[in-house]
Amino acid sequence: MAYDEVLARRIRQLLGDQPGTTERAMFGGLGFMVDGHLAVAAGSRGALMVRADETDGAHPLLAPMEMRGRTMSGWYETAAGAEIADDVLAELVEMALRRVATLPPKG
Repeated sequence: MAYDEVLARRIRQLLGDQPGTTERAMFGGLGFMVDGHLAVAAGSRGALMVRADETDGAHPLLAPMEMRGRTMSGWYETAAGAEIADDVLAELVEMALRRVATLPPKG
């Protein structure tokens, strides 16, 4: 399954004014990078992937992300095809931006 293009467009609109934002196709999804750090993605399984700390990751729409049977520390995702209201999507993207702002600069 390819990523949800409507979800990707909505993320793109939210990140429109964010300095240092780039997009990268990866693993069948579309990742949104901020200053070289992957922050949020429209995943290949139709889910929204969000980088967040444990406190933010407790959001009711998010579950710890698993890849190849392994839980990915600091990554969370929605259910595939989840209906995400505009205000909730904005909250989740902002959560990811807060998290990547704490990461060291990329070389």
